[in-house]
Amino acid sequence: MGGFGRYLAAALTARFASEGMGMGVVLLALERTGSAAHGAFVLTAWMAPHVLAAPLAGAAAARARRPRLFYAGALAGFTAAVAALAVLLGRAPVPVVLAVAVLGGSCGPVVTGGLSSLVAGLVPEGPRRDRAYGWDASTYNAASVLAPAAVGLAGAVVSAGPAMGVLAVSAALAAALAASLPYEDQGAGPPPEAPRAGLGAGLATLWRVRELRAITSATTLAFVGVGALTTTSVLLARGLGRPGAGGVLMTAFAVGALAGSLTLGRMTSVAPGRLARWAMAGTGAALGAAAFTPSVALTAAAFAAAGVCDGPLLTATLRIRSEHAPGAVRAQVFTLGAGLKVTAASTGAALVGLAAAAPPWTLLLGIAVLQLAAAALHLLVSARGRVGGVPATGRSAASATAPAGRRTPGGP
Repeated sequence: MGGFGRYLAAALTARFASEGMGMGVVLLALERTGSAAHGAFVLTAWMAPHVLAAPLAGAAAARARRPRLFYAGALAGFTAAVAALAVLLGRAPVPVVLAVAVLGGSCGPVVTGGLSSLVAGLVPEGPRRDRAYGWDASTYNAASVLAPAAVGLAGAVVSAGPAMGVLAVSAALAAALAASLPYEDQGAGPPPEAPRAGLGAGLATLWRVRELRAITSATTLAFVGVGALTTTSVLLARGLGRPGAGGVLMTAFAVGALAGSLTLGRMTSVAPGRLARWAMAGTGAALGAAAFTPSVALTAAAFAAAGVCDGPLLTATLRIRSEHAPGAVRAQVFTLGAGLKVTAASTGAALVGLAAAAPPWTLLLGIAVLQLAAAALHLLVSARGRVGGVPATGRSAASATAPAGRRTPGGP
């Protein structure tokens, strides 16, 4: 298996573990304590550190003289936290369990954006790298389909404890695969003479570079809606007379997203900025249609269509980050972008909880409007060529700490 093949295996197994945590933690808490709320608190502790840990993880990755040790070590810490929660949840004092969840969640940015930042060092610049980001995006979507199903099946056949054990084994495999990647050969780590970027350099780059500012602001807004989609789907299914069909709707969305990433996401002839706008606008239109469908079957079809449209968004986002983030801050840009999206999703989940008494179709329509607004925001920010009177196009304003890189063909 080549370097990129091993990377995809590492990314898929790591993200499988990450995507399965939501269901695994709640099932385990329900089994051992009788309270799903206990699991929700642990899951919140797991997700909360993402946005705070992201700049630290990105800066540490950029400064690492031995990137193999950093990535394998971070994934090993992630594995240890999953295994510890499988043993401690419902048995150890709550503060201990929450502390373990916080520590494990702090490794989350490496699993998401941190791993994706390695693709630029494994695949040469150009169309091959664009296609590689399509495959990378598909690991997220595949994990979102497979992990909840596997955890639910293991929990039903055996119990929630072994289901969490499956996630820990998957994370351990990811750590082993990450240790085998050809970092030195592909130049994944910064050379000793490269200038070191400070903790704020990634955030400054996200603001100064127009393309990065556009995609980050737009996807953050879109993910407020995505975070509310799971709860809304449950409420919508109940309103349609099928209270247990919320999972069917989300599965349809996830399967559609996987199909979209493997097909539309590989359209390297389309500029990634334009592809991102089409993806958000299409997702909004499909979810808007789903708000008015009269049956679960038609709603599931609309959710699947929304997923197909959403699938290319991550591919486009990864391409934009790779093309416009200088090497010295690339890991920070990837981890910060992922952390902001996770935080936005958790905000959306909280908001829909507060508005749960509203008619479900209005909640879904609100999510659709957020997707359309995100597409409009991307177009608006992309069209503005200056920030504070200073040109902010391309890579010319990318960073004060790193030289500008070459532009990949097909960039926005």
